[in-house]
Amino acid sequence: MRKFKLFIFSVIVLLLIVLTLPGWCKEVGDTESQTKVIPPLMDSIRFSDEIKFCGAKIPHGNPEIRQRLEKEVLLAVHNRPQVILWMKRSARYFPLIEKILKQEDLPLDLKYVPVVESALRPHSGSSKGAIGYWQFLKSTGKRYGLRIDGNIDDRRNIFKSTRAACDYLKELRVEFGSYLLALSAYNMGEFGLNTEIEAQENRDFFSLYLPLETQQYVFKIIAVKMILEHPEKYGFFLKSSDLYPELSFSKINFNLNTEIPIVLIAQAAKIPFKTIKDMNPEIRGYHLGSGKITLLIPEGKEEGFKERFSKLYGERAKKYKIKLHVVKPGESLTRIAQKYNMPLVSLLRLNNFPFKKIIHPGDRVLVR
Repeated sequence: MRKFKLFIFSVIVLLLIVLTLPGWCKEVGDTESQTKVIPPLMDSIRFSDEIKFCGAKIPHGNPEIRQRLEKEVLLAVHNRPQVILWMKRSARYFPLIEKILKQEDLPLDLKYVPVVESALRPHSGSSKGAIGYWQFLKSTGKRYGLRIDGNIDDRRNIFKSTRAACDYLKELRVEFGSYLLALSAYNMGEFGLNTEIEAQENRDFFSLYLPLETQQYVFKIIAVKMILEHPEKYGFFLKSSDLYPELSFSKINFNLNTEIPIVLIAQAAKIPFKTIKDMNPEIRGYHLGSGKITLLIPEGKEEGFKERFSKLYGERAKKYKIKLHVVKPGESLTRIAQKYNMPLVSLLRLNNFPFKKIIHPGDRVLVR
């Protein structure tokens, strides 16, 4: 009897495991329940339809090209959590990117580039120093008008970095004659691609021998387009309520001739400091530097902002009388902070200094 009970228990456990295996998911609709099946992986690489990217036909009937595309589709589909995050973030950022692409008269397919570059994360960075949604290197970003300094890094600004990427891709498209080659150059650099084209006497992307990273990069973008355009085909059944909401914001403009603390802006907008940083990931540190700056705040929070900001700024100026201290030989930031009875961290924030800032005799330091 004991063995029989053990056998029954084992059968029940086995049935529970089978029923909860990946591949089955239940989605409850507004009016009825329906069971949706995640298709087998092999179905995801049975390409029966025509595949295009930026107007170019992808010749997946060619066994070698099909093999490269299959690899990227399989790897992407297998990483289900990543695809779900792509879908959720794309609902937030694609409307903004698409609007700019339309204004710049560029193919909407290019919106999939930042998905591969950064997974649509503003703070994404590479070992080579590329930063932001479109993964600009500092030199390239500055070449296309992005502000990158100790206060602001526009590579993390979705609007400005997308404009810069459009300008860059337009130039690459003119230089190389196709968007597939333009994207190859975006990944490996213009010089590297020109070197390969000249050495191989060939300008056809599909028959060029390029670095493996670049080959994978372009096919990965195509695979992302295929999956995000038809997610249900690959077993992703997200409802509209599952997606991140599209950004809703108001803009406030500053033309500063001195630094101001971000916390003052947050207080004037009646929002947390964190909200300012989250909505404006290009801001570095705790202060806004001098110059023209546009910040995003939650929609509706701009009402009465100027009046509140002026009042808070005036009150702060009276409360904290800022003075200049000229650094003398042998002085350190710690010693200066002690002299004025200031916590070191307050001195660093007031001057927007990094923790390991080195000062020299003759430097000017703001103190209270």
